[in-house]
Amino acid sequence: MGQKQQLTADPVADPKKRRRVGFSNTYAGVEAKDCIKIYLVSSKEEVGDSSSFCIEPADLNSFFEEDGKIHGYQGLKITIWVSSISFHAYADISFQSTSDGGKGITDLKTALKNIFADTLVESKEEFLQTFSTQRDFIRSIVSGGEILQQKTSNGHVVGSDSHLEAATSKLEVVRMVIGKTAAGPLYGHLIPLVLLLVDGSSPIDVTDPSWELYLLIQKRSDHQGDVHSILLGFAAIYRFYHYPDNSRLRISQILMLPPYQHKGYGRYLLEVLNDVAISEDVHDLTIEEPLDYLQHVRTCIDIPRLLVFEPIKPAVDEAILHLKQGKVSKKAQIPRLMPPPSAVEDVRNSLKINKKQFLQCWEVLIFLGLDPIDKYIEDFVAIISNRMKEDIIGKDSGTSAKQVIQVPSEYDEEMSFVMLRSKSSEGACNVQMVGENQASQEEQLQKLVDERVKQIKLVAVKVSPRRT
Repeated sequence: MGQKQQLTADPVADPKKRRRVGFSNTYAGVEAKDCIKIYLVSSKEEVGDSSSFCIEPADLNSFFEEDGKIHGYQGLKITIWVSSISFHAYADISFQSTSDGGKGITDLKTALKNIFADTLVESKEEFLQTFSTQRDFIRSIVSGGEILQQKTSNGHVVGSDSHLEAATSKLEVVRMVIGKTAAGPLYGHLIPLVLLLVDGSSPIDVTDPSWELYLLIQKRSDHQGDVHSILLGFAAIYRFYHYPDNSRLRISQILMLPPYQHKGYGRYLLEVLNDVAISEDVHDLTIEEPLDYLQHVRTCIDIPRLLVFEPIKPAVDEAILHLKQGKVSKKAQIPRLMPPPSAVEDVRNSLKINKKQFLQCWEVLIFLGLDPIDKYIEDFVAIISNRMKEDIIGKDSGTSAKQVIQVPSEYDEEMSFVMLRSKSSEGACNVQMVGENQASQEEQLQKLVDERVKQIKLVAVKVSPRRT
């Protein structure tokens, strides 16, 4: 009996029983995107309805801690309701328990305030009241703005081949200048959506009068016949001084609210902005770091304008004819077929399309002029490849090309290099980055070329359906 007790007490002798070792209850936290849902609602009846329009933020984790996680909660669920009427927000927070697992307990109230600021209301009752008390928020705000264009929405928008939602409503584009109107307070309500939906965005300076808001408003009639103004989207534009007596317009932010995206409204707003640039005879209109889809829409707008712009037709025809004359891809010197400076200036002066955007469109114009495209596609791709190689890597030959050579150094390996400039094509130095894998470099370049050609084809199909 004594021996049995001894064996039971010995964890080595009885493998079924092990000595228990205590560990601290460390909680790794939960990513914000996994426990937060955000809904955009237009009435109090939609609040609490999980079938309401759910917003997908670009990067929700960036608002919480350094690791993008929320710490100290078990079973955490945060549901945020944002009003599309007044852009107030309410957060419904629930959890099973809290415990400090070593990284503290995230202050949710402060974290949400950092996103929604004063638009975040304390109680659900207060939030529900805003749908009646703030019903005319947008209409009162834009009443001090300048109506640039109006259009009754009947399924189409003038100047665009995009189809809008069929509705008995009126579209308006209203310009509001920061400091001269209520644009600043309105933008303050929109900042949370800008931060959540526009990747890498930061608020504009609402004290700088060079900022202008261009609001796309839809006026709708309710069952009682009352007309209400709904904000569909907006663009924030900075007006730069251009020497000696002109200005340049730069689109810094453009956002269509999620329920109205991919319905032609964004294109319509861009077309109105083009009209503004032309009517005011500004130097040009640019977009600050456009995302791929915005760039695609922008190019689809500009190509039809350029196709009917007579001053550049001779230059386009000459480039197309040059490409059709022979096997360009087999030549030692592949031409860039760039537009002449006079064409660039004509486009900027009349259409207000800046040089960088015109060069994007120029390759599409050449592609559209090649018929049949299958016969010339190899040469066309060779020209694109050569242009991208020169722009990204640098010229291996040609006039006055800069070359960079890495050299050994005990001081700082990453900052050790020599830059050379070849004075002519005959004396060009065929130097390459030491330590770079040439095959990998060429592979990366080819991927960029393939992506660029794909973009060109997508635009070509959009503006000319016969292109496949």
